[in-house]
Amino acid sequence: MQIKKITLYAVLAALTSAVSLLVIIPIPGTNGIITLCDAGIAITGLLLGPTAGLFVGAISGGFIDLLAGYPQWILFSLLIHGVQGFVFGYFFQQKKFLKSLGLVLGVIIMVVGYALTTGLLYGLGAAIASIPSNLFQSTFGALIAIPITTMLKKATGKRLKFDH
Repeated sequence: MQIKKITLYAVLAALTSAVSLLVIIPIPGTNGIITLCDAGIAITGLLLGPTAGLFVGAISGGFIDLLAGYPQWILFSLLIHGVQGFVFGYFFQQKKFLKSLGLVLGVIIMVVGYALTTGLLYGLGAAIASIPSNLFQSTFGALIAIPITTMLKKATGKRLKFDH
């Protein structure tokens, strides 16, 4: 990977983490949190493709948990948000119908991944209780990524792609 790519991905992971840490809503019943992480991951994946989405999703997801005081979630967040970012980026490079499908799949990956993890860590009741807040967080992030990505593409006047 080129130094420019690594640097850009690191900056985007740090930015996603910083923005996410500004707004943290604790969910006591599931020992989890709601953040803006999904928005940063989706924006990165949509703008820069699957590799960037994977990197920023994994690094920011784990880093947020570390800094917010939820270390038991770090490994799971690395995996879940990394795959989510990859899916956002991969499908957004496809035909129009698949772009929307990619956003939906990214949301599903996050919600199901965290429900399974919550069930593993805290039981079935907590897993079921985690679904509404994770569905809200991920859907909100994916939805606001669309206009932000559109504005960023217009502002730059060029395509921001490294994965091709």
